[in-house]
Amino acid sequence: MLERVLTNWPIRLLSLAFATVLWLFVMGEQDTEVGYTVPLEIKNVPKGLVIANQIPGHVDVRLAGSRTLLANIQGSDLEVSVDLHDAKPGITTFRSLDERLNLPRSIVVSRMSPSYVDIKIERVVQKEVPLQVVFDGTPAPGFSVVEVMAAPDVVTVEGAESEMKRVTEVETEPVDISELKASFSLTVSLNYNGIYSRLIKAKTAEVQVIIRKDPEKELEPMPESELELEKQEDVIYADDSA
Repeated sequence: MLERVLTNWPIRLLSLAFATVLWLFVMGEQDTEVGYTVPLEIKNVPKGLVIANQIPGHVDVRLAGSRTLLANIQGSDLEVSVDLHDAKPGITTFRSLDERLNLPRSIVVSRMSPSYVDIKIERVVQKEVPLQVVFDGTPAPGFSVVEVMAAPDVVTVEGAESEMKRVTEVETEPVDISELKASFSLTVSLNYNGIYSRLIKAKTAEVQVIIRKDPEKELEPMPESELELEKQEDVIYADDSA
C-alpha cells in the first residue's frame, strides 16, 4: 500500500495543487456584498451663493460583485461628489447618486442611503446690525450702571438671505458686573451662532461700563396741611387723661 502511494506521489501532489487553485478561483468568483460609508462632497459652489439646508456628510453604500474585485476596493478610495458650478438660487434635487461612484462594470450598487439629495441654494446677503452688550449679575447695592459704550457698536453679518431677515442684533458674551462699585473696560467676545451666516471682520468688542453710586434721595418737605394734622393727632387732651 505504502509502495503504491510513494510510486505516484508527484502526480498526486500536482493534482492536489491543481484542486486547491481551482477551489480558490471558484470561491473568488462567487458574488458577495460589502458595505461602505462613503463621504458626500459638494464642489464648486458659485460665488455669491450659499447652501442653506442641512446635507448629509456621508452615504451608506452596499456593493455587490465577485469577492476578488471587491477585495481590491478600498473604502477610502470611494467618493460621491455633487458639482454645483451652474447652480441657481432655489432647491435642486440630485438623484441617482450611485451613478456618481467610479466603479468597475462588474460591480453594482445594491443599495445606497440616501439615494438622492436636495440642496437649497440662496444668495449671500450682508447686513449691519447693532451690538448689544449683555450683563450677568447686578452691581453692589447702592450702585448702578449709568452708561455702556462698545466699539464697534455696529457689526456686519453675512449669510443666506432667508437667515439675514431674522437677524436684528448681535450680542456679546455675558459681562459679569456682580457686586461691582467701579467703572471698568474690557475686551469681550461676540456671541453669534449663525447656521448659514457668519460675522464679518469683528469677532470681539471693546466695552466700557460706567458704574456710579446712586444719588441719595432728599426727603421732600411735608405740606403744611399734613403737618398741622399730624400735630393735632399728637395732642393729649386733659379731659381724655382723666
